[in-house]
Amino acid sequence: GCELTASTKSYTFQVDEEDDSDHILALSVVCLTDGAKDECNVVEVIGRNHENQEIAVPVANLKLSCQPLLSLDNFKLQPPVTFRLAAGSGPVHLAGWHRIVQREDASFEENNDLSEEDDDLSEEEELAPIMPAKKWKRKQ
Repeated sequence: GCELTASTKSYTFQVDEEDDSDHILALSVVCLTDGAKDECNVVEVIGRNHENQEIAVPVANLKLSCQPLLSLDNFKLQPPVTFRLAAGSGPVHLAGWHRIVQREDASFEENNDLSEEDDDLSEEEELAPIMPAKKWKRKQ
């Protein structure tokens, strides 16, 4: 998580460019914390679109008297991403999770040593044939 305030208006989450793992950042909750004023606090996410252009999207508009907390249901983002307090003075706390997914090594199958017992078991098991899906006729 991170906290955005009048003195710290933005936070950037980035990963090492040489890391060839896939990274997923998910935003779960955005909420006002102790010391927040009853003013509109707008939090926006700055990232890159599919054409690699920088875009800013507001994700939360919080006000102490009417909406001090917003659940974003694990809003997934691709790092690098910047969270910015576009309006208000906060403090606004952002919480979520970061998942690192290791990419499969192409040489995995070549180096995969199965014991003879494992080979025998796989030969004995037979899979049922795959049946084609039924086509449904539409009533008119």
